[in-house]
Amino acid sequence: MPDIIPPGTPLPSTGGACCGPHRRPARTDTLIPAAVPAHATDMLPSSVLVRERMEILRDMVAIPGGIFWMGGNDPDAVPGDGEDPVRQVTLRPFHIDATAVSNSEFADFIKATGYVTEAERFEWSYVFAGFVHPDARRHVINGSVPGAPWWRAVRGACWLAPEGPGSSIDDRQSHPVVHISWHDAAAYAAWAGKRLPTEAEWERAARGGLEHKRFSWGDELTPQDQHLCNIWQGEFPHQNTAEDGYFSTAPVNALPPNGYGLHNMTGNVWEWCLDWFSRDWHAVDTPQTRIAPTGPPSGSTRVMRGGSHMCHRSYCNRYRVAARTSNAPDSSAGHIGFRCAYSG
Repeated sequence: MPDIIPPGTPLPSTGGACCGPHRRPARTDTLIPAAVPAHATDMLPSSVLVRERMEILRDMVAIPGGIFWMGGNDPDAVPGDGEDPVRQVTLRPFHIDATAVSNSEFADFIKATGYVTEAERFEWSYVFAGFVHPDARRHVINGSVPGAPWWRAVRGACWLAPEGPGSSIDDRQSHPVVHISWHDAAAYAAWAGKRLPTEAEWERAARGGLEHKRFSWGDELTPQDQHLCNIWQGEFPHQNTAEDGYFSTAPVNALPPNGYGLHNMTGNVWEWCLDWFSRDWHAVDTPQTRIAPTGPPSGSTRVMRGGSHMCHRSYCNRYRVAARTSNAPDSSAGHIGFRCAYSG
């Protein structure tokens, strides 16, 4: 593959901007946000369909309740992310989508409700510089992300045009929907009769029944040289060799599932969780942090899990199952999606 970011571009520290740029970049003189409702569900029609349980559970996987070991103390852990302590957490049984929500599924939601995503309302979103569509280069806005110069704020980038004007999802119906904010994900989940998974539920599901492992399948990233997740190969951000078969996103059911039958819990796209993010809320052993935890009562950013196709060990190895990051709930980018959960 050709160079997509010039060699010599400095790598950042392992801060959150590289994983998920916030909606408000360093310079905002040309990034005036549109009005966004306090709750994205306010944009749903009042007659949202009440779904039958069997319809809700279609394509979902039952995850058993019980105690599991959450968190990690891996030498590769990102300082300040709050992955530790390794702790026993008790969960009730729940269901989770076997895959991230696809473009096709999200299109059904839009057709049924007329919902407008926050990227569309703000009229711009973040696109990786190497992916910006040629027709969209004139739509790049004067804004930058500290420590992560490969992000471009592109006017017109949204779920329907992931690389900006001129791009489309016509040939990516089975790929995960991207440029989705936490509010957008919550609105879809409400329409589908579901909710977003808690961070504890997400990690329980991602582990696939294994304990104390780095990945959903074990401790080795590529056992027997087999690629089991869609992350960046080569030298980030200069060149992606796409050795796993995917230069950008992969279909939601690509690559082998984990022990629970869930696809792409590692890599591909970041997935929103229900919880507000905290680096230390969970460190104290209390019933609230150990029994069906739902995160702190408030915060400024929401948890994201799983890593994305842009993760690379050289700067962001947050594709491990214990790894975590966060983003502002109105933020979106070309590597952020979601899946839903359900209990009932």
